[in-house]
Amino acid sequence: MTIREATPADAEICGRICYDAFKAISEAHGFAPDFPAPEVPTGLLTRMIADPKFYGVVGSNFLDERNMIAGVGPITVDRAVQNRAVGRRLMDAVHDRAAANNFAGVRLIQAGFHTRSLALYAKLGYDVREHLACMQGTAINIAIEGHVVRPAVEADIEACNHVCRQVHGHDRAGESRDAIARGNATVVEHDGRVTGYATIVGFFGHAVGETNADVKALIGAAKEFAGPGFLLPTRNGELFRWCLTNGLRVMQPMTLMSRGLYNEPTGAFLPSILY
Repeated sequence: MTIREATPADAEICGRICYDAFKAISEAHGFAPDFPAPEVPTGLLTRMIADPKFYGVVGSNFLDERNMIAGVGPITVDRAVQNRAVGRRLMDAVHDRAAANNFAGVRLIQAGFHTRSLALYAKLGYDVREHLACMQGTAINIAIEGHVVRPAVEADIEACNHVCRQVHGHDRAGESRDAIARGNATVVEHDGRVTGYATIVGFFGHAVGETNADVKALIGAAKEFAGPGFLLPTRNGELFRWCLTNGLRVMQPMTLMSRGLYNEPTGAFLPSILY
């Protein structure tokens, strides 16, 4: 078995493997696939392989290197060679990369129904940090009194970093800059200052707020919930119930796991699928 770095020429076959693998495991457990068609993961992996801030190995697996905490995934293996320790080798490859580049920790999101991957990650040293619900539904168009949501601009970066450091103990400036450049990011202001932000309210975006009201405002202002939905820590009972009361539904259970540095959050947050 040879593990090598991904190249642009690998994107199409890796995208097909990614689609087939996620579709098979989701449908085997009675859940809708994460991706509606093969073109979606192919486009995603094409962008990740082309981006120097991501490291990828064919098989495939990826490491998001935009922040001091690295994000792992998506990891997928051709169904024809599953259960042959290929997944472990792919995880070893990104762990070696993270260690060589001195990342303080790595994190991933795991499908809650996939017991084999849960066991593998635990064996590799990951701890369960949050049980998540992937939430989806029509936009709820609710404003939170005293909280104003607007598009984020480059000048908001440091304020967003400050909120993220308050909640997580570190910032995610790399993701925030990318989201602002794409025009996806929003901030919420309360009492004249930024108290929360979202790179996007959806599967591949994260949100952070000083309070639940800040994150409610970001969710309430979202025009849609991109991809399969946004990820919500279910132990935040107030926010979870608020989403359910406003018509959102749980699509699937997921799990946030980490290895290395992890700070217990001190505010409200929505993780992204890349952590």
